[in-house]
Amino acid sequence: MAAIKITQAEWDVLKKKFLRKYNHLSDEDLAFEEGKEDELVDRLARRVRRTRDYVLFTLQKGLADLESNRL
Repeated sequence: MAAIKITQAEWDVLKKKFLRKYNHLSDEDLAFEEGKEDELVDRLARRVRRTRDYVLFTLQKGLADLESNRL
């Protein structure tokens, strides 16, 4: 069971926020498939050199307020 559930529409917004904070990420790093959120979290954690929990927290924070530009 994924620790986080993201729709494609939500990811389109979150991806832009993540790129603003981590502008070295490639399209490949940010590739998303619904139902494979765990793979995305693990990949992002490796690429930004943070823990899985940090990435989950960051994504959940972004999801809580998709309208905001902040992550």
